[in-house]
Amino acid sequence: MKRFFLKASVLCFLLFIAVLTSCSDNEDNSTVNMQSQDQDISEMILSSDMDVVTASIEDYMIEIYENQEDEEARGVAGSSKLMPECATVTIDAEQNFRELTIDFSSQGCVIRGHLYRGQIVLTYTRDIDAEEISLSYVLNNFYFDNKQVSGSNTILKTLSNVNGNPQFTHNVNLTVTWPNGVEATRDGQIVREWVEGFGSGVFTDNVFEVTGYWASGFVNGNTHNYEIVTPLRREMTCYYFVSGVLSVERTLFSGELDYGDGNCDNQAAFTFESGTVINIFI
Repeated sequence: MKRFFLKASVLCFLLFIAVLTSCSDNEDNSTVNMQSQDQDISEMILSSDMDVVTASIEDYMIEIYENQEDEEARGVAGSSKLMPECATVTIDAEQNFRELTIDFSSQGCVIRGHLYRGQIVLTYTRDIDAEEISLSYVLNNFYFDNKQVSGSNTILKTLSNVNGNPQFTHNVNLTVTWPNGVEATRDGQIVREWVEGFGSGVFTDNVFEVTGYWASGFVNGNTHNYEIVTPLRREMTCYYFVSGVLSVERTLFSGELDYGDGNCDNQAAFTFESGTVINIFI
């Protein structure tokens, strides 16, 4: 009887240890998962910050190109009204070809509330009657506010899409480095349809609807895949997207990022597949 009791006691003790170890493992796994999720959320915020960077640069490139073409067609100097006094513009004009080098200097210039420093080189073939026009730009030692941005984009302008609106298809390949050394890349295709204000001559009344997809990659190997499921609305009077929904996919989670119902603010809401909602401040 004593021998049986001893075996049972040892068995109970071993089970107790196993339960403790299992609980400890579960707690460790939960901690690791929470840390991974926190990191993913912080990376998603950085990716949203990149949305502001890429959209702002694209806005400016389209505006520069449209103004250059308009002023040349009227026989006046191109792009001057869009340039702050601190910027230097060099135009290389050849037959059916233009290259604009915009130098904001090391001190920088404020463009719609953001500090541009460094150089942007915009090139395009000039054919105002063409159905499609190819543009490209390269960033040289360029900073957007306190973030360094490098890379190059190509842009295909379609004079009239299926809705009868001008459309710009951007193939994006950019790298953003924040002041703390964090670095992220963006690779994908973004389509901007010009839905309001075209031809008015006033860029601030323009509205674009943005569709497309891209991947945001980080130096730790994490990749966030994005696809626009409801067109993002870009109004030139606002620094941020005012509405639209992005689908987000990561290894440990997925969900949707909603930019709101039309108000101009720096907030978005992320909804996990589980239904949990958190606010993102850009």
